[in-house]
Amino acid sequence: MTAQAHILVVDDDPEIRDLLQSYFTDNSFVVSVASDGQAMQAVMERVDTPIDIIILDIMMPGETGLEICKRLRQDSNIPIIMLTAMGSEVDRVVGLELGADDYLAKPFSPRELLARVKSLLRRTHILNTLSNSQEASTCLFEGWTLDKNKRRLIDPEQTMVPLSAGEYELLLTFIEHAGRTLTRDQLLQLTRNRDAGPFDRTIDVQVSRLRRKIEVDPKDPLIIQTVRGGGYIFTAKVSTQ
Repeated sequence: MTAQAHILVVDDDPEIRDLLQSYFTDNSFVVSVASDGQAMQAVMERVDTPIDIIILDIMMPGETGLEICKRLRQDSNIPIIMLTAMGSEVDRVVGLELGADDYLAKPFSPRELLARVKSLLRRTHILNTLSNSQEASTCLFEGWTLDKNKRRLIDPEQTMVPLSAGEYELLLTFIEHAGRTLTRDQLLQLTRNRDAGPFDRTIDVQVSRLRRKIEVDPKDPLIIQTVRGGGYIFTAKVSTQ
């Protein structure tokens, strides 16, 4: 099931590159490695099969992982998992703000990273090809259109609004639970299939990013509202086609 999934590991530490290349290859993934942003770009331009997910270290000399993430998000929605320093909450939050989909602190367990990769690939439908079912594939709310088959968000002026994998899954979860208050823990389980850590701000950061894309005034949101002490609620009326 993972045989066709192609992982690109970007890390300046050769031991980590070798470890992850060996570990993910043993788990039936195609693996490419790069030591920095320039090498990453060269890999992406020459590989025969597209990259399905990028594992990106933050702390690298020259162009940092945060800068690389920002550059990638200008024209790509490839899922990104960032490797951060233990206890570096600022880096994790900034990474999510720039469009990373998940993060894992160093030192990490390869098994935990494998679980995060598989979860993210499932969420982005890379491992499971969309079937030609008769289920409604288009969701409409407040003039917006979410095409689930093409994974595209169209604004009321019919302009496509790019979404990262994490933003897409969060929006879809809100739509599927419209009118219901969802706690941060529930949202993390529904979108990432994991529990929140004591200082996990993943959901708050991605809600903030999503609001900036769909709200008229992100500071006074009407579609995704905060429930004090409870979490968030998607208030828009949703219809399907």
